[in-house]
Amino acid sequence: MSKEKSLSYTITNTYSTLNEKTEKTRTVWLAFHGIGYLSRYFLKYFKHLDPEKNYIIAPQAQSKYYLNGAYRHVGASWLTKENTEAEIENMLNYLDAVFKAENLQEIENLNILGYSQGVSVATRFVARRKIHCQNLIMHSGKVPQELNRGDFSFLKNTSFSFIYGTKDEYLQKGIIEVEEKRVKELFPGNLEVLSFEGGHEVNTKIIKELAK
Repeated sequence: MSKEKSLSYTITNTYSTLNEKTEKTRTVWLAFHGIGYLSRYFLKYFKHLDPEKNYIIAPQAQSKYYLNGAYRHVGASWLTKENTEAEIENMLNYLDAVFKAENLQEIENLNILGYSQGVSVATRFVARRKIHCQNLIMHSGKVPQELNRGDFSFLKNTSFSFIYGTKDEYLQKGIIEVEEKRVKELFPGNLEVLSFEGGHEVNTKIIKELAK
């Protein structure tokens, strides 16, 4: 008879940064990539921001794999439906380490952005670890079903943004309507819904607007 057992061990993972954090830095970004990305490539969507005023940190999803079966380009995934709760805890422990390494507990103007699958990571991290931030930006992704309004009630002065492309193949019209209704229930106080003409893609123009 087969059994599945579990154990704990120490691992090493990377994360990527863009620009330098100095006295001139005005905003620190914690940016979570979507499925299929590596963090160092995800940073390209923030290169148009003023480098003196913006410092960007992109955590790296741990589960890496070859894209398109070609064994050339590598992507990564944050979570799957397999052992999800244990993987969430692993992910949170890693993010705790990133948060500590970058002294983010001392940052007043912190923007947290999740794109696609990164939305579930960003919102879980904020909700479960009670992370305070200036802006919580949810771009082309869905908030996990287990989270509710009370999980975010500690965020008294945070601005929330929900961004989506009107032609997003992963968020067809019905899904967008359901998710928009849900985020309005989760964040009733200070939510901005922003749509753009386009598909499942990072909108750098909106990111620049939110950086002001």
